[in-house]
Amino acid sequence: MTSGVPVTTEPGRDRAAVDRVRRALLSAGLTETVRTLDAEVPTAAAAARALGCELGAIANSLVFEFDGEPLLILASGAARVDTGLVGDHLGGGKIRRASPDFVLAHTGQRVGGVAPVGHPKKLRTVIDLHLRRYPLVWAGAGDHRSMLSITYSDLARVTDAQPLEVR
Repeated sequence: MTSGVPVTTEPGRDRAAVDRVRRALLSAGLTETVRTLDAEVPTAAAAARALGCELGAIANSLVFEFDGEPLLILASGAARVDTGLVGDHLGGGKIRRASPDFVLAHTGQRVGGVAPVGHPKKLRTVIDLHLRRYPLVWAGAGDHRSMLSITYSDLARVTDAQPLEVR
């Protein structure tokens, strides 16, 4: 792989990525809340089932390409992102789903396990206003088996996210 990102051979696990997420949470002054699950949870529905929470309380970390640059959209698991709407809010420009290689290169994490933090460089980030409804949200923590819990306000703060309606 050309990204230079280390991966483990254990399916669904990338300890280096999860460790970067843990360090990012701690350096932001938060309690490290990463939870490793017994099985992979590569979708919001799988994560909600495993965690026993509502689908809407899952914060999907979706990476898009926006005018050639990465754009991280933290969307409720119950939302379908309207890229046209988000693009209009951000001043125009084309938003399209990023390739797995683009995601890995910009986040150091694989699609299905992307966390909102722990990336090589800070990403431009948008957060779904729908997530405010939940006292606690869950997000990927760097691999397919790890999730972190966080409040909406802390998630918006640590990612420096712009709150938007995304659907």
